[in-house]
Amino acid sequence: MSELTAEQAYALVQSVLLGTIKTESRTTKSVLAAVPPNNLDYRPDPCAKTANELLRHIALADIFFLETVVNGVFNPKVVSVPEELKAPVDIADWYERTYGTSFAAVRNLPAESLLKRVDFRGLFERPAYLFIQIGLLHTIHHRGQLSTYLRPMGGKVPAIYGESYDSAEAKKAAAAQAQA
Repeated sequence: MSELTAEQAYALVQSVLLGTIKTESRTTKSVLAAVPPNNLDYRPDPCAKTANELLRHIALADIFFLETVVNGVFNPKVVSVPEELKAPVDIADWYERTYGTSFAAVRNLPAESLLKRVDFRGLFERPAYLFIQIGLLHTIHHRGQLSTYLRPMGGKVPAIYGESYDSAEAKKAAAAQAQA
């Protein structure tokens, strides 16, 4: 794989990646906010993360991957969900605000910063801009996990890539109510 120039990396980030991750962050917020607050210890298997662990992990990881690009260093401890936030909707709101700040910082980076080599836990080194895509894939993976927890927890699955059963049913109910 050939390396991109700073100008090419900048164009990729500005023209493609930022729009994609902004849209995905809205979907992520809707999944986080859909977690029922009364069953946060739910896990489908003893070796799986609890809903609360996944909720917090997703909110954090999305942000620390952006901060990796900003700082040029992979450090998951650069951010943490405030302990006083317990309700999923509050964590989702915190996520949206904090994500927005990190997103803006990435958007305003100079082109050369996007090429800084970042070490990922001693496993590999990649240019900083690739951590936008790595973070996106990571979030989509865990968001999918969390979305499968929602119905067994008594929640509703929001629209993710098109309507879900639950969002379609809500739409039908709203239409029926509007006609009544």
